[in-house]
Amino acid sequence: MPGLPGRKNLFMKYTRLAGLGLVFALMCGSTLFAQQLSLFTQYRENATLINPAAMESDYLTSEGDYNMTFGANYRRQWAGLENTPETQSIRFSYVNNRLSGATFSAGGYLLNDQTGPTGYTGFYGRVGTILGRNPEYAGISVALSAGYVGYRVRSSELIVRDQGDGLTGVDQSQSHPDLGLGIYAYNYVGNDHMLYGGISVPQLLGFDLTYQNDNGEFSIQRLRHYYGMAGWYWFTGQDSYLELSSWVKYVEGAPLNADLSVRYQLPSAPYMGMGLSTAGNFHFEAGINVGQSYNSDTNFRIGYGYDYSFSSFGPSVGSTHELQVAVSLAR
Repeated sequence: MPGLPGRKNLFMKYTRLAGLGLVFALMCGSTLFAQQLSLFTQYRENATLINPAAMESDYLTSEGDYNMTFGANYRRQWAGLENTPETQSIRFSYVNNRLSGATFSAGGYLLNDQTGPTGYTGFYGRVGTILGRNPEYAGISVALSAGYVGYRVRSSELIVRDQGDGLTGVDQSQSHPDLGLGIYAYNYVGNDHMLYGGISVPQLLGFDLTYQNDNGEFSIQRLRHYYGMAGWYWFTGQDSYLELSSWVKYVEGAPLNADLSVRYQLPSAPYMGMGLSTAGNFHFEAGINVGQSYNSDTNFRIGYGYDYSFSSFGPSVGSTHELQVAVSLAR
């Protein structure tokens, strides 16, 4: 399995055979290597889940005015098939840049991910500091996240090759503490441009999960994921900008994967964007961003993301849909 491009692409190979349950049954007594964490089409909106030190987009584009954000995200992958990956998340972010001589960031999120009979749920808190004299315009953020994550296998839903194999009929769950670490930098270049970028390891504690009963055992090895994120804002007007962003993902045993996207915020409320990934996916996003254009203390955003796979790996698996909402406050 080390040659596969990730958890989601692994599913693609077998989904027409017998569903994802067959995939896990075929791996009983072995270890799972591949992309194991959640994916996002609108990854820029979920930056703080990817990197605990990341800044919310509203904070960067408002020169630090919108320093508190609440958001939620729902993603359904390959919507035309059964038992496909689903991800739900709720997040909170806060930056205090008004303390004399100190700037800190804080937040947290709840994440639930389900792929057929397997899934995990985690909750995390994060805290960090921002180094820089003017954090509204430039800074280096360093942050740590800590949480608890529970993994589950609904073994009663597995489809196995031979009756009695593996964990059939026995549902299993395990919970473990988790840590994440990230560094993130951003800087205005003149009055019209901003650059940002960061690297992170969202789960530092790699571990082996072993589910066992009288018939055998099933193991998943949790590997560290290494992420890089970078982008560029070009402010084309007081209430409009063009953003070019990228998300690079690496995990041992899977090829390096990268997403590249461009998004344009119109002077009025709407925005739209598109992108590509090295996994052979096309991205499209569109939404409404209300607040900044009217100098309001509250900015509301709702966005929709769509993925279509052009990959030649495996059968056609349908499209992916993602919905996100966020509210940012100036405090």
